[in-house]
Amino acid sequence: MYKSLRHALNDLENSGQLLRIKYEVDPDLEMAEIHRRVFDAQGPAILFENVKGSKFQACSNLYGTIERTDYLFRKTLANVKRVTKYKADPSRALRNPFDALKAGLSALKGLPRKSIYSPKFEKTTIDQLPLIKCWPMDGGAFVTCPQVATLPPGSKNIMHSNIGMYRIQLTGNDYILNQEIGLHYQLHRGIGVHHTMYNQSEEEFKCSIFVGGPPSHTFAAIMPMPEGLSELTFAGMLNGRKFKYSFDEDGYLLSNDADFVITGIIKKNIKKPEGPFGDHLGYYSLTHDFPVMEVKNVYHKKDALWQFTVVGRPPQEDSSFGYLIHELVEELTPGEFPGLVEINAVDAAGVHPLLLAIGKERYMPFREKKPEEILTIANRILGSGQTSLAKFLIIAAKDETTGELNCHDIEAFFKHVLERIDWKRDLHFQTKTTIDTLDYSGDGWNAGSKVVMACCGDKLRELGTLISIELNQVSQIKNIQVSQPGILAIEIKDFENYQLAQVEINQLSSKLESIDLEGFPLIVIVDDAHFLSETLNNFLWVTFTRANPSHDIYGIKANIQNKHWGCSGSLIIDARTKPHHAPGLKVPTSVLQNVDKLVDQDSKLQKILNSD
Repeated sequence: MYKSLRHALNDLENSGQLLRIKYEVDPDLEMAEIHRRVFDAQGPAILFENVKGSKFQACSNLYGTIERTDYLFRKTLANVKRVTKYKADPSRALRNPFDALKAGLSALKGLPRKSIYSPKFEKTTIDQLPLIKCWPMDGGAFVTCPQVATLPPGSKNIMHSNIGMYRIQLTGNDYILNQEIGLHYQLHRGIGVHHTMYNQSEEEFKCSIFVGGPPSHTFAAIMPMPEGLSELTFAGMLNGRKFKYSFDEDGYLLSNDADFVITGIIKKNIKKPEGPFGDHLGYYSLTHDFPVMEVKNVYHKKDALWQFTVVGRPPQEDSSFGYLIHELVEELTPGEFPGLVEINAVDAAGVHPLLLAIGKERYMPFREKKPEEILTIANRILGSGQTSLAKFLIIAAKDETTGELNCHDIEAFFKHVLERIDWKRDLHFQTKTTIDTLDYSGDGWNAGSKVVMACCGDKLRELGTLISIELNQVSQIKNIQVSQPGILAIEIKDFENYQLAQVEINQLSSKLESIDLEGFPLIVIVDDAHFLSETLNNFLWVTFTRANPSHDIYGIKANIQNKHWGCSGSLIIDARTKPHHAPGLKVPTSVLQNVDKLVDQDSKLQKILNSD
């Protein structure tokens, strides 16, 4: 569909979905702040024509709205979904052979193609690129939309490649400018498999980083592909045009349609500090040691565009990736997770901290309803790939009495669960396990806990919406709000340490025992009760990014029976900020003022930001 990134931007401009910014903008914080304002206004894609310190133009916010994401893939998405449908259930081909033939042809058209001739690339250096820094504490400039390509040792078979989106630090820290860059990749990433293979071989670990190219290429790098299935085939299918590749004279893989290609050697046993980086949970991921790549060449097309995005507290531009992934894998879900009806990695909570799910409960239909099959499904979810990084998994059973239960209608889903959950029975913890690398709520890097909240059965309670007089008279409480029906936000003193927190919350629990809280099965302890209660997204973000289940869950009338923890009163989640948490993201006042001045001179940008 698109021959290049420039081709896609021209298409967006022709349909009124592109903003050109012609004046000079500083890539140090200012470009990111303009991007955030345009994204928040649900505005168009942005083309920065004059990047301070670089001869290259830059673009962002291509996927800034779901509507624009659909537009970019409007001619091909149906075909890709058709392929997914038949992969999920091959027997469908017998019922509709002509449609299945179309799907097969689409898959064949997506196969990558090696070019006879090398692309016309010119060379530059790292310091000449748009060195975009998004948040003030970032360790340097980063590539935020990279396609990181590797092959196994001794292989040039493109079908064995791994393409992933792992952030790249270009400057700062101890990196030698123009000679070294940092690669940040986390648990369950395909590049780690290749890294292990190279550690066991004598070969140099060659790596190529693509930036730009048709929009499908960037999305393919983030798509969770089944192991052994090439991202390049998927990129070709989604673009309706084969992924063209070649190798340079040194044997490095090149994407012929990319705007930039950075090649180099990943040093097998050398690491350097990478970060901090303002990340998609809304906090900084802190400095840690990660692999280093020794830069060989920096290639670029003649009219190259540097594609970037800005991450931070969700939703952000990358939220559209989550939407698109859901659209494409929805048909595969029952095959991957038997009995699972629906799953939602909640974007507003940072994706991995909170998963909502709906499953079937068919084990014992002739007796009292209780979580049985949905616990099996929950274990399957927590034992599979990316979903294994979930920290809070709330799963409900779907049957003839639940109606139109939908875990993407988050407010209604919480209402359904809180009306039925039995905290004595329905909590299941995993302690001392792995959580998302970017989540600092645990007791170590990648270390934390998980909890499954499994809900099945008839309605037990009506959810409350009014605060009783007795609650307002509890001296320990500084402020109290109803966040959602059945959920209280309670503000007490700031968190100091876990030993003191246990004393404080036990004291609070004993005071609340004598108050009727039947309508409020969930209490969240917070720094700011008003903020948590302003919006549903505030509740989701604060509660599930700042709590570690094993350490931060308490309960009124809690007890342990045969190693099973539960409570007969309200569940309490301590979502206060802890000393070990990563700092939140804030933009300096000076940057806000500078961007205000830029906006004042741009009537088109003003119109976008002031529109309803």
